[in-house]
Amino acid sequence: MATRIEASPIGRAHGALVELAGVQARVSPEEWQTRIDLAACYRLVFQYGWHHLNLNHISAQVPGEDGHILINPYGPMYNEVTASNLVKIDLDGTVLDDTPYGINPAGYTIHSAIHAARKDVGCVLHTHTEAGLALSTLKCGLLPLNQDAVRFYNRIGYHDYEGISLELGERERLVQSLGEHRALILRNHGLLTAGRSVAEAFTLMFHLEKSCTAQIMINATTADDPRLVRLSPEVSEHSAQQAWRINDNAAEMRWPALVRWMDQIDPGFRR
Repeated sequence: MATRIEASPIGRAHGALVELAGVQARVSPEEWQTRIDLAACYRLVFQYGWHHLNLNHISAQVPGEDGHILINPYGPMYNEVTASNLVKIDLDGTVLDDTPYGINPAGYTIHSAIHAARKDVGCVLHTHTEAGLALSTLKCGLLPLNQDAVRFYNRIGYHDYEGISLELGERERLVQSLGEHRALILRNHGLLTAGRSVAEAFTLMFHLEKSCTAQIMINATTADDPRLVRLSPEVSEHSAQQAWRINDNAAEMRWPALVRWMDQIDPGFRR
């Protein structure tokens, strides 16, 4: 029977930023590197303006620990997330760390569903940007109108809004909506990417956000608008195949430069 999660308290931290010592010594080198990458991703999302106060989440699978994921502490802003203050939870939402922080239960519902069902997914990134919110309300969905958007042609899922994601019964439907895709539009809600790595989840969101912004800028709200230069299904499919083929490892190539950018702004995410 589906259960409902009540909003968890922020924890003993009560919204204050707490320095956590000794985390690196307690975890594997692989987990520590994932923590650094995930903290860098939070900082990147903050820099690009994709954050929503301290709401929304980016989660990562802990290497070598099936069913354990890292997620942001409920309280700090994205530009305050560090490798040490990320919270480790299991797929039941149990906090596994010695930490003063709690987690946002709505984030746990969405992210745990995908990590449990998709073993190929290393990172789930969810946003509520203005462009994503606007696009998510359009019946036509994301249209293949430009080179960025065609990479998602027939390669993105849609999930109908069911309210704030506190009902565990929604998890199965979320997974069905995503299918085998790596991107999902949560109708009337926002955007989500599911990458094999932190780097891929971020890169996919970059392209998805660009695509949504462009569509909203040109006020493309219906698929049959005569003002639009439409790409044929054949060209759209061909372009999508090209994009996934030539960009298969592009995220990993770009990621070190993005992390260096965050180091230049504030290397504190590595703590």
